Parts: sequence; C-alpha cells; structure tokens
Amino acid sequence: MGHPATGIVGRRAEQLAYGYLIKQGLSPVARNFRCRGGEIDLIMLDGDCLTFIEVRFRATTAFTPASHTVDRHKQRKIIRTAAYFITRNRRYATFVMRFDVVAIEGSEAMTIEWIADAFRPNDSTF
Repeated sequence: MGHPATGIVGRRAEQLAYGYLIKQGLSPVARNFRCRGGEIDLIMLDGDCLTFIEVRFRATTAFTPASHTVDRHKQRKIIRTAAYFITRNRRYATFVMRFDVVAIEGSEAMTIEWIADAFRPNDSTF
C-alpha cells in the first residue's frame, strides 16, 4: 500500500474530479470499481456514452504533467477492468464507451483538465 497521506490526497483529487464532472452533466454509475486486474476511479454516463475515467493528481508539473502519466500498461489495465465491468453489468453492453483522463494539478490552487477520449483500446499512443 502507498503512503497514507497519498491516499487522502488521491481521494480528494477524485472527489474534485467527481464534482467537476457532475457539473459538466455526467451521471454517476460507479466509483472505485475494482477487480483482480485493476481499478477504475470513476464510471459515469455522458449522455448515452459509458465513460471510464482515470483521475491523476500531481502537486507539481515540474517533471511530467498528470495527463501524461497514464502509460500503455495503465491503459491496458483500465481497458481490461472496463471489460470486466461490462461482463458484471450487462445492461451497459450496448453503450458506446469512452476512456477519459481527469488531470488535477497543483497543491493550493488546483487546476482540472478533463481529457475526453484520452485513449482507445487499440491505441498505441503515449
């Protein structure tokens, strides 16, 4: 497990992202969906699009922006976990699906960047 303070900061960032996306009109489906292969921070509906959302936090962008920390390995884990979610929640099987990243940066004044359609299952970006 990570450092306890990291968990608190991560939950705070996730709560900020959740509130932000609700204000953008998304509807909650699930939070912190876990299976043996991974976890998805937020699952929400954007209209009729089922959206799997990875929340990333960085106190500083001195090295790498938060949005660039979702590498191919992490993308594959999210995609596999999303597939598992669908097998457990068949009512969403016919929905259009999208993978988003919400990047939150800063320690005092936080900025939120929502990257819709950040990656796709067949992507080779990043």
